Amino acid sequence: MMTDSADLYPGFTTHVVSVDGLSFFARVGGTGPALLCLHGYPQSHVCWHRLAPLLANDFTIVAIDMRGYGQSSAPASDGSHTQYSKRTMARDAVGVMRQLGYERFHVMGHDRGARVAYRMALD
Repeated sequence: MMTDSADLYPGFTTHVVSVDGLSFFARVGGTGPALLCLHGYPQSHVCWHRLAPLLANDFTIVAIDMRGYGQSSAPASDGSHTQYSKRTMARDAVGVMRQLGYERFHVMGHDRGARVAYRMALD
């Protein structure tokens, strides 16, 4: 029997946010300063399911599916691969956070998500 991913995030709300014509799936829960969680390859927001409820005691957790993963949009790529560059994905994540009402936030990432977070910090 397969578990619905919502069951893995008790007390979290589900959001689908539009940024630059693409949709991004997010789970949000907890209280305190916002903490954006960026998953690795080839995962989705579900990879945070054990840690997110614990962190939700001290942070408002925002776990998203980055473009091309999980339930978020997956635009076609081209020869330049800019559709899936770390910079583009970092802009997506900032856009999602702004749509959810967070201009300032903490970020943590795993694998590809860490590289996107690093690019976000540089930009």
